[in-house]
Amino acid sequence: MPPPVARTLTLLPRQPSRAALPRLIATDLDGTLLRANGTVSPRTAAALAAAARAGIEVLFVTGRPARWVAPLREHAHGGLAICGNGASLIDLRRGGALLAARPLPVGNALALIAALRAVAPGVTFAVERTGGIHYATGYPPLHEEDPTVVGVTPVEELLADDSPYARQPLLKLLAHHRTLDPDAFLALARSVAAGRGEITRSSPTALLEISGPGVSKASTLALHCARRGVTAQEVVAFGDMPNDLEMLGWAGRAYAMANAHPAVLAGTARRTASHQEDGVAVVIERLLARF
Repeated sequence: MPPPVARTLTLLPRQPSRAALPRLIATDLDGTLLRANGTVSPRTAAALAAAARAGIEVLFVTGRPARWVAPLREHAHGGLAICGNGASLIDLRRGGALLAARPLPVGNALALIAALRAVAPGVTFAVERTGGIHYATGYPPLHEEDPTVVGVTPVEELLADDSPYARQPLLKLLAHHRTLDPDAFLALARSVAAGRGEITRSSPTALLEISGPGVSKASTLALHCARRGVTAQEVVAFGDMPNDLEMLGWAGRAYAMANAHPAVLAGTARRTASHQEDGVAVVIERLLARF
């Protein structure tokens, strides 16, 4: 009888199991994915690319307007981004083209303006439409960009039916106060909102972001996932500020950055490193290393 033939076993690289990996990563940008200088670090860029190769959709979910997200398109491997705290869905593969909008009704915006003036004298406003930002009278130059309208026009005129911008959907109303504590201003505004809009904040200053009723990062993310057939349990989310809280509460696995606002740290069970220490990449690397 001839001797037994030796058999060689070739071990193939183990591929991630789609049943165990998340199907979607939803990440905030400022204070979360981006370094303090607004860039994506090489480590984070590599982690996002690795997630995409494993079949995981990477979705930016941010309070930023579309024009501030388009330069980051090379890192959005799903090609899409939710902007304006859920007010718009854009396609970064097409230069930030608007795919869907969830506007704030103008009547609601005017009612909220009156309510805020009554409880916070000195408040000033800006209007974010799909075509750009419009500063109303007294609104400070908080960002290094040229608004479509600089602060010399009453906000009521910017929202009027005969405004040259009236056909552009109203994505956000911004309210700024020079002296109020940011969290106190948020609590005060929410106390008079009366369901006319969703009020949140993501800035270190007393700047509030007001969207339409029911419009948030969480609700628009949930709509996007429903269209994809993705459940909340298949989503990993990252955030750092109050405007991320609902999204972090909705996702099956949510991580607060080490640098997060105290309310986010208190309301989110999982933690990761700070944005300066590539906290998003740390989690993604750990997820992929298990397979």
